Amino acid sequence: MYKETVLPRILEQVVNCKDEIAQGYLMDCIIQVFPDEYHLQTLETLLGACPLLQPSVDIKMVLARLMERLSNYAALSTDVLPEFFQVEAFAKLNSAIGKVIEAQEDMPIAGVVTLYSSLLTFTLHVHPDRLDYVDQILGACVKKLSGKGKLKDSIATKQTVVLLSAPLEKYKDIDTALKLSNYPHVMEHLDDTTSKEMANVLVQTILKNKTCISTDEKVEALFELMKGLIRDLDENLHDEFDAEDFKEEQNSVSRLIQMLHNDDPEEMLKIICTVKKHIVTGGPKRLPFTVPPLIFNSLKLVRRLQNQDENAPEEETSAIPKKIFQILNQIIEALSSVPVPELALRLYLECAEAANDSDLEPVAYEFFTQAYILYEEEISDSKAQVTAIQLIIGTLQRMHIFGVENRDTLTHKATGYSAKLLKKPDQCKAVYSCSHLFWVDDQDSIKDGERVLLCLKRALRIANAAQQMSNATRGSSGSVLLFIEILNKYLYFYEKGVTQITVASIQSLIELITTEMQSENKTADPAADALLASTLRYIQFQKDKGGAVGEKYESIKS
Repeated sequence: MYKETVLPRILEQVVNCKDEIAQGYLMDCIIQVFPDEYHLQTLETLLGACPLLQPSVDIKMVLARLMERLSNYAALSTDVLPEFFQVEAFAKLNSAIGKVIEAQEDMPIAGVVTLYSSLLTFTLHVHPDRLDYVDQILGACVKKLSGKGKLKDSIATKQTVVLLSAPLEKYKDIDTALKLSNYPHVMEHLDDTTSKEMANVLVQTILKNKTCISTDEKVEALFELMKGLIRDLDENLHDEFDAEDFKEEQNSVSRLIQMLHNDDPEEMLKIICTVKKHIVTGGPKRLPFTVPPLIFNSLKLVRRLQNQDENAPEEETSAIPKKIFQILNQIIEALSSVPVPELALRLYLECAEAANDSDLEPVAYEFFTQAYILYEEEISDSKAQVTAIQLIIGTLQRMHIFGVENRDTLTHKATGYSAKLLKKPDQCKAVYSCSHLFWVDDQDSIKDGERVLLCLKRALRIANAAQQMSNATRGSSGSVLLFIEILNKYLYFYEKGVTQITVASIQSLIELITTEMQSENKTADPAADALLASTLRYIQFQKDKGGAVGEKYESIKS
């Protein structure tokens, strides 16, 4: 009855009234009052009336409301979906929208995008598995936007964002969006600020759903969509630069880079190359955020290759790490444009350690050389120098790959840098740290007691000079903290069996510290008092142990 009598009669009245306000209102009433299944079965009749309405009637709103009702109906249950397939709802709605847009040549672009956005929402509810339909809608939208350049209308921009967000919300999987060939073409019409926001939505979707992007083609497509976040699209945007927002965006990009993964080393290498290509053009503000995660993701691959079957041919196992290290060198070099020498030095040392574990001596030596060049030429701040020296010493101490000549060269340089630090206390700490470079437990080839003793004696001389300077400038002898720290090093090496460290040398150092502590010129230092008390307690504890250790410590009078 509704199909054959009621609806045709009502539509006849609506078309014949010729009043644009009444027509819009009555069409809305028909859509809102009658049941969803009625609309579905009479879709052709209802859509056929739209072109007959007055030209000034807002048909896009009529169609948008109809599609919204049908979308909600489809979302209620999958049981109703066969009804949609039976009446070919998508084809009819798509055709009707095409005719309306064609008929109304002056329809604003916001109206066009709104219609396609409603159709897309409908399609995602009714045909979630038909990506070709989704891409077809995006393609039709691109066709209408072509030649229009960047969208300047805020409503059109907002609707375009809704259109692009719909597939992400539905599939919760960026992989699906990357399969839509027209998706990036729609994004091209967004202004730079909105494009950046949309890119951020993409990144957050990946992070939220922990999506793994595993091929270089997908990474290429994704980074092309994300270009608003990984490079400056517009030079003028620096005027509106917000440091906090920028930092948050770049941290999200960094997390995304860490999530890229493929079990196949060759494929993973391609992904690394693709990411490198995109991030090196990011500019000085972005590189400090994006370079470290790519370095560490690459080093993860190197470590993975180390743990693989050791029976594989050596050429096969070392070819990929060598390629990776070449790429890493280029990536860290890109940081020189920023410049952030402290960060670059840390990354060079990380790579050197990874090359050491991969048994690639020339590569490890080259990374150390680069780190030393940075230290000499770029790092001038005294605090940064102290940190850099400690990092260099710590990394070099863990290296086992170097031959005698290479190790001597690097060690000599490190001890030289330590002795040239600006402040005497910093010099002293760096020099006594260098003693560890000449005695490594698990390496028999690096056990040089003479040079350990030499370092510790040199540190004592520097500590003495520091005290004399304090006496000359402040009238007090200053803290004995440095002497106590050196005493701890003496005890460490004595326990390790360095024969050059004798009981007599430890005893004289304890006496020196005790004398200084009782001196009238001494500056009060609770930290020094606490450290000395702990050190003496430790000596007593070792004595009480008995056995070989107790015997060793017995002759030390504390």
